[in-house]
Amino acid sequence: MTANASADRAATVIIGQRVRAGLEKEFEVWQKDLNRAAADYAGFLGAEIAAPTPTQPDWVIVYRFDSIAHVQAWINSATRQDYLDSGRQFFDGPATQQVVSGGIRPPDPLLTVVVTHRVGDDSIDEFLAWQDRLREVESAFDGFRGTELFRPVDGVQDEWTLLYRFDNAAHLDTWLTSPERQQLLAEGRKFHDFELRTVDNSFGSWFAFDENGNEAPPPSETKTSIAVWVGLYPTVVLLTLALSPLKLPLWLGLLIGNLLSSFIMSFFTMPYYVNRLLHRWLRPPPGIPVAKTNAQGVAIVAAVTLFWVVVFYLVTTQFWSLP
Repeated sequence: MTANASADRAATVIIGQRVRAGLEKEFEVWQKDLNRAAADYAGFLGAEIAAPTPTQPDWVIVYRFDSIAHVQAWINSATRQDYLDSGRQFFDGPATQQVVSGGIRPPDPLLTVVVTHRVGDDSIDEFLAWQDRLREVESAFDGFRGTELFRPVDGVQDEWTLLYRFDNAAHLDTWLTSPERQQLLAEGRKFHDFELRTVDNSFGSWFAFDENGNEAPPPSETKTSIAVWVGLYPTVVLLTLALSPLKLPLWLGLLIGNLLSSFIMSFFTMPYYVNRLLHRWLRPPPGIPVAKTNAQGVAIVAAVTLFWVVVFYLVTTQFWSLP
Protein backbone atom coordinates (compact mmCIF):
# COMPACT_ATOMS: atom_id res chain seq x y z
CA MET A 1 0.00 0.00 0.00
CA THR A 2 1.32 3.43 -0.90
CA ALA A 3 1.64 6.24 1.60
CA ASN A 4 -1.11 8.17 -0.18
CA ALA A 5 -3.49 5.22 -0.04
CA SER A 6 -2.73 4.76 3.63
CA ALA A 7 -3.43 8.42 4.30
CA ASP A 8 -6.90 8.04 2.81
CA ARG A 9 -7.91 5.47 5.41
CA ALA A 10 -9.23 6.06 8.91
CA ALA A 11 -6.68 6.08 11.69
CA THR A 12 -6.85 5.16 15.36
CA VAL A 13 -4.52 6.35 18.12
CA ILE A 14 -4.32 4.16 21.25
CA ILE A 15 -2.63 5.90 24.19
CA GLY A 16 -1.86 4.29 27.54
CA GLN A 17 -1.05 6.50 30.53
CA ARG A 18 -0.39 5.64 34.15
CA VAL A 19 -1.69 8.24 36.58
CA ARG A 20 -0.37 9.14 40.01
CA ALA A 21 -2.38 7.74 42.90
CA GLY A 22 -4.92 10.18 44.25
CA LEU A 23 -5.06 12.28 41.08
CA GLU A 24 -7.38 10.07 39.04
CA LYS A 25 -10.40 12.39 39.15
CA GLU A 26 -8.34 15.43 38.24
CA PHE A 27 -6.74 13.50 35.38
CA GLU A 28 -10.11 12.41 34.02
CA VAL A 29 -11.39 16.00 34.02
CA TRP A 30 -8.21 17.14 32.27
CA GLN A 31 -8.43 14.32 29.70
CA LYS A 32 -12.05 15.12 28.87
CA ASP A 33 -11.05 18.74 28.28
CA LEU A 34 -8.29 17.51 25.97
CA ASN A 35 -10.75 15.33 24.07
CA ARG A 36 -13.05 18.30 23.57
CA ALA A 37 -10.10 20.22 22.15
CA ALA A 38 -9.38 17.33 19.75
CA ALA A 39 -12.97 17.51 18.50
CA ASP A 40 -12.22 20.94 17.02
CA TYR A 41 -9.62 19.45 14.66
CA ALA A 42 -10.38 18.38 11.10
CA GLY A 43 -11.22 14.71 10.60
CA PHE A 44 -12.08 14.00 14.24
CA LEU A 45 -14.45 11.02 14.52
CA GLY A 46 -14.51 10.38 18.25
CA ALA A 47 -12.61 9.74 21.47
CA GLU A 48 -13.00 7.32 24.36
CA ILE A 49 -11.49 7.05 27.84
CA ALA A 50 -11.18 3.75 29.70
CA ALA A 51 -10.22 3.72 33.37
CA PRO A 52 -7.78 1.07 34.69
CA THR A 53 -9.09 -2.43 35.38
CA PRO A 54 -7.50 -5.51 37.01
CA THR A 55 -6.12 -6.51 33.60
CA GLN A 56 -5.39 -2.97 32.38
CA PRO A 57 -3.19 -0.91 34.74
CA ASP A 58 -3.14 2.17 32.49
CA TRP A 59 -5.78 4.68 31.58
CA VAL A 60 -6.47 4.09 27.88
CA ILE A 61 -7.46 6.89 25.53
CA VAL A 62 -8.54 6.14 21.97
CA TYR A 63 -8.77 8.85 19.30
CA ARG A 64 -10.29 8.23 15.87
CA PHE A 65 -9.65 10.42 12.85
CA ASP A 66 -10.60 9.99 9.22
CA SER A 67 -7.01 9.96 7.94
CA ILE A 68 -3.39 9.68 8.96
CA ALA A 69 -2.82 13.29 7.90
CA HIS A 70 -5.44 14.51 10.35
CA VAL A 71 -3.99 12.30 13.09
CA GLN A 72 -0.60 13.89 12.51
CA ALA A 73 -2.10 17.37 12.66
CA TRP A 74 -3.65 16.60 16.05
CA ILE A 75 -0.69 14.74 17.55
CA ASN A 76 1.76 17.48 16.55
CA SER A 77 -0.54 20.39 17.36
CA ALA A 78 0.42 23.20 19.69
CA THR A 79 -2.95 22.75 21.40
CA ARG A 80 -2.17 19.17 22.41
CA GLN A 81 1.35 20.07 23.48
CA ASP A 82 0.04 22.85 25.73
CA TYR A 83 -2.36 20.39 27.35
CA LEU A 84 0.40 17.82 27.84
CA ASP A 85 2.59 20.43 29.49
CA SER A 86 -0.18 21.36 31.92
CA GLY A 87 -1.08 17.72 32.60
CA ARG A 88 2.37 16.39 33.48
CA GLN A 89 1.50 16.73 37.15
CA PHE A 90 -0.90 13.79 36.73
CA PHE A 91 1.41 11.41 34.86
CA ASP A 92 3.17 8.50 36.56
CA GLY A 93 5.72 7.84 33.83
CA PRO A 94 5.73 8.27 30.05
CA ALA A 95 2.72 7.34 27.94
CA THR A 96 2.62 4.59 25.33
CA GLN A 97 1.19 5.37 21.93
CA GLN A 98 0.21 3.27 18.94
CA VAL A 99 -1.21 4.55 15.67
CA VAL A 100 -2.90 2.12 13.32
CA SER A 101 -4.28 2.85 9.88
CA GLY A 102 -7.55 1.35 8.71
CA GLY A 103 -10.63 -0.04 10.42
CA ILE A 104 -10.39 -2.00 13.65
CA ARG A 105 -12.94 -4.62 14.52
CA PRO A 106 -15.65 -3.56 16.97
CA PRO A 107 -14.69 -3.47 20.65
CA ASP A 108 -16.55 -6.64 21.61
CA PRO A 109 -16.59 -7.69 25.28
CA LEU A 110 -13.03 -9.01 24.89
CA LEU A 111 -9.55 -8.44 26.18
CA THR A 112 -7.29 -6.94 23.53
CA VAL A 113 -3.49 -7.23 23.71
CA VAL A 114 -1.54 -4.51 21.92
CA VAL A 115 1.99 -5.53 20.88
CA THR A 116 4.43 -3.30 19.01
CA HIS A 117 7.58 -4.56 17.28
CA ARG A 118 10.52 -2.78 15.70
CA VAL A 119 11.48 -4.67 12.56
CA GLY A 120 14.38 -3.95 10.23
CA ASP A 121 13.66 -3.61 6.52
CA ASP A 122 15.74 -6.71 5.78
CA SER A 123 13.74 -8.82 8.29
CA ILE A 124 10.15 -8.08 7.27
CA ASP A 125 9.55 -11.36 5.43
CA GLU A 126 10.98 -13.36 8.33
CA PHE A 127 8.88 -11.35 10.80
CA LEU A 128 5.67 -11.96 8.83
CA ALA A 129 6.39 -15.70 8.63
CA TRP A 130 6.99 -15.76 12.38
CA GLN A 131 3.71 -13.91 12.98
CA ASP A 132 1.91 -16.50 10.85
CA ARG A 133 3.28 -19.26 13.07
CA LEU A 134 2.23 -17.35 16.18
CA ARG A 135 -1.27 -16.85 14.82
CA GLU A 136 -1.65 -20.50 13.86
CA VAL A 137 -0.65 -21.77 17.31
CA GLU A 138 -2.52 -19.04 19.17
CA SER A 139 -5.78 -19.75 17.33
CA ALA A 140 -5.89 -23.26 18.83
CA PHE A 141 -6.14 -21.88 22.39
CA ASP A 142 -9.48 -21.59 24.16
CA GLY A 143 -11.00 -18.13 24.06
CA PHE A 144 -9.01 -16.84 21.08
CA ARG A 145 -11.13 -14.39 19.06
CA GLY A 146 -8.85 -13.11 16.33
CA THR A 147 -5.80 -11.04 15.50
CA GLU A 148 -4.90 -8.05 13.34
CA LEU A 149 -1.48 -6.87 12.16
CA PHE A 150 -0.84 -3.25 11.17
CA ARG A 151 2.20 -2.04 9.26
CA PRO A 152 4.20 1.03 10.34
CA VAL A 153 2.66 4.37 9.46
CA ASP A 154 4.98 6.58 7.45
CA GLY A 155 5.93 9.72 9.29
CA VAL A 156 3.98 8.74 12.42
CA GLN A 157 5.12 5.39 13.80
CA ASP A 158 8.01 3.07 12.97
CA GLU A 159 6.68 0.02 14.82
CA TRP A 160 4.51 -2.80 13.57
CA THR A 161 1.38 -3.09 15.74
CA LEU A 162 -0.31 -6.40 16.50
CA LEU A 163 -3.74 -6.66 18.15
CA TYR A 164 -5.06 -10.01 19.36
CA ARG A 165 -8.14 -10.76 21.42
CA PHE A 166 -9.31 -13.32 23.98
CA ASP A 167 -12.70 -13.68 25.60
CA ASN A 168 -11.49 -13.42 29.20
CA ALA A 169 -8.43 -12.88 31.36
CA ALA A 170 -8.03 -16.56 32.30
CA HIS A 171 -7.82 -17.70 28.67
CA LEU A 172 -5.48 -14.84 27.84
CA ASP A 173 -3.18 -15.73 30.73
CA THR A 174 -3.13 -19.36 29.60
CA TRP A 175 -1.79 -18.25 26.23
CA LEU A 176 0.68 -15.70 27.63
CA THR A 177 2.24 -18.25 29.99
CA SER A 178 2.03 -21.28 27.70
CA PRO A 179 5.11 -23.32 26.71
CA GLU A 180 4.02 -22.98 23.08
CA ARG A 181 4.23 -19.19 23.24
CA GLN A 182 7.58 -19.30 25.03
CA GLN A 183 8.96 -21.55 22.30
CA LEU A 184 7.69 -19.22 19.57
CA LEU A 185 9.18 -16.22 21.34
CA ALA A 186 12.50 -18.06 21.45
CA GLU A 187 12.24 -18.72 17.70
CA GLY A 188 11.63 -15.01 17.12
CA ARG A 189 14.29 -13.81 19.55
CA LYS A 190 15.64 -11.35 16.97
CA PHE A 191 12.29 -9.55 17.36
CA HIS A 192 12.58 -9.40 21.15
CA ASP A 193 12.37 -5.60 21.13
CA PHE A 194 8.64 -5.34 21.69
CA GLU A 195 6.11 -3.83 24.10
CA LEU A 196 2.94 -5.60 25.23
CA ARG A 197 -0.05 -4.33 27.16
CA THR A 198 -3.65 -5.37 27.66
CA VAL A 199 -6.73 -3.25 26.99
CA ASP A 200 -10.01 -4.28 28.60
CA ASN A 201 -12.75 -3.43 26.08
CA SER A 202 -15.63 -4.88 28.06
CA PHE A 203 -17.59 -1.64 27.89
CA GLY A 204 -16.59 -0.35 24.49
CA SER A 205 -18.81 2.09 22.62
CA TRP A 206 -21.96 0.61 21.10
CA PHE A 207 -21.69 2.91 18.10
CA ALA A 208 -17.95 3.40 17.48
CA PHE A 209 -17.86 1.14 14.42
CA ASP A 210 -20.07 0.23 11.51
CA GLU A 211 -21.38 -3.30 10.81
CA ASN A 212 -18.20 -4.19 8.88
CA GLY A 213 -15.92 -3.25 11.76
CA ASN A 214 -14.73 -0.04 10.13
CA GLU A 215 -14.41 3.11 12.15
CA ALA A 216 -17.19 5.59 11.52
CA PRO A 217 -18.57 8.75 13.08
CA PRO A 218 -21.25 8.02 15.68
CA PRO A 219 -24.90 8.57 14.76
CA SER A 220 -26.60 11.73 15.97
CA GLU A 221 -27.68 11.94 19.60
CA THR A 222 -31.31 11.69 18.49
CA LYS A 223 -30.71 8.47 16.53
CA THR A 224 -28.62 7.06 19.37
CA SER A 225 -31.33 7.77 21.94
CA ILE A 226 -34.06 6.20 19.78
CA ALA A 227 -31.87 3.14 19.06
CA VAL A 228 -31.22 2.58 22.76
CA TRP A 229 -34.97 2.94 23.44
CA VAL A 230 -35.76 0.33 20.77
CA GLY A 231 -33.49 -2.15 22.57
CA LEU A 232 -34.36 -1.10 26.12
CA TYR A 233 -38.13 -1.59 25.91
CA PRO A 234 -38.20 -5.35 25.12
CA THR A 235 -35.19 -5.96 27.36
CA VAL A 236 -36.80 -4.35 30.41
CA VAL A 237 -40.23 -5.92 29.87
CA LEU A 238 -38.81 -9.41 29.33
CA LEU A 239 -36.67 -9.06 32.47
CA THR A 240 -39.68 -7.86 34.43
CA LEU A 241 -41.66 -10.89 33.30
CA ALA A 242 -38.78 -13.22 34.11
CA LEU A 243 -38.29 -11.80 37.62
CA SER A 244 -41.97 -11.39 38.51
CA PRO A 245 -42.45 -14.97 39.88
CA LEU A 246 -39.82 -14.18 42.52
CA LYS A 247 -42.12 -11.49 43.99
CA LEU A 248 -39.19 -9.27 44.90
CA PRO A 249 -39.81 -5.94 46.66
CA LEU A 250 -39.71 -2.97 44.28
CA TRP A 251 -36.32 -1.67 45.44
CA LEU A 252 -34.65 -5.07 45.07
CA GLY A 253 -36.37 -5.95 41.80
CA LEU A 254 -35.25 -2.69 40.20
CA LEU A 255 -31.71 -3.13 41.53
CA ILE A 256 -31.36 -6.61 40.04
CA GLY A 257 -33.29 -5.75 36.89
CA ASN A 258 -31.13 -2.70 36.13
CA LEU A 259 -27.95 -4.70 36.63
CA LEU A 260 -29.10 -7.49 34.33
CA SER A 261 -30.44 -5.09 31.70
CA SER A 262 -27.07 -3.28 31.59
CA PHE A 263 -25.25 -6.52 30.78
CA ILE A 264 -27.90 -7.72 28.32
CA MET A 265 -27.97 -4.36 26.52
CA SER A 266 -24.18 -4.20 26.24
CA PHE A 267 -23.46 -7.79 25.29
CA PHE A 268 -26.55 -8.81 23.31
CA THR A 269 -29.36 -6.35 22.62
CA MET A 270 -27.31 -3.53 21.08
CA PRO A 271 -24.73 -5.47 19.02
CA TYR A 272 -26.93 -8.36 17.88
CA TYR A 273 -30.41 -6.84 17.71
CA VAL A 274 -30.52 -3.05 17.45
CA ASN A 275 -27.36 -2.41 15.43
CA ARG A 276 -28.28 -5.09 12.90
CA LEU A 277 -31.92 -4.00 12.71
CA LEU A 278 -31.20 -0.28 12.29
CA HIS A 279 -27.74 -0.22 10.74
CA ARG A 280 -28.88 1.37 7.46
CA TRP A 281 -30.58 4.15 9.41
CA LEU A 282 -27.81 4.64 11.97
CA ARG A 283 -25.15 4.64 9.23
CA PRO A 284 -26.78 5.39 5.86
CA PRO A 285 -24.91 4.01 2.83
CA PRO A 286 -23.23 6.71 0.72
CA GLY A 287 -25.23 8.11 -2.15
CA ILE A 288 -28.68 7.44 -0.65
CA PRO A 289 -30.77 10.55 0.18
CA VAL A 290 -30.98 11.28 3.88
CA ALA A 291 -34.76 11.70 3.69
CA LYS A 292 -35.11 8.18 2.30
CA THR A 293 -32.99 6.51 4.98
CA ASN A 294 -34.72 8.51 7.71
CA ALA A 295 -38.14 7.46 6.42
CA GLN A 296 -37.04 3.82 6.32
CA GLY A 297 -35.55 4.09 9.81
CA VAL A 298 -38.67 5.65 11.30
CA ALA A 299 -40.81 2.97 9.64
CA ILE A 300 -38.65 0.17 11.10
CA VAL A 301 -38.68 1.75 14.57
CA ALA A 302 -42.48 2.15 14.44
CA ALA A 303 -43.04 -1.40 13.15
CA VAL A 304 -40.81 -3.14 15.66
CA THR A 305 -42.17 -1.06 18.54
CA LEU A 306 -45.74 -1.89 17.55
CA PHE A 307 -44.78 -5.55 17.33
CA TRP A 308 -43.45 -5.60 20.90
CA VAL A 309 -46.41 -3.58 22.20
CA VAL A 310 -48.85 -6.12 20.75
CA VAL A 311 -46.83 -9.08 22.00
CA PHE A 312 -46.51 -7.72 25.53
CA TYR A 313 -50.17 -6.63 25.61
CA LEU A 314 -51.32 -10.12 24.70
CA VAL A 315 -48.86 -11.83 27.05
CA THR A 316 -49.74 -9.69 30.09
CA THR A 317 -53.50 -9.33 29.58
CA GLN A 318 -54.69 -12.38 27.63
CA PHE A 319 -52.32 -15.22 28.52
CA TRP A 320 -50.73 -14.25 31.81
CA SER A 321 -51.29 -11.76 34.62
CA LEU A 322 -48.34 -10.54 36.58
CA PRO A 323 -48.29 -11.86 40.18
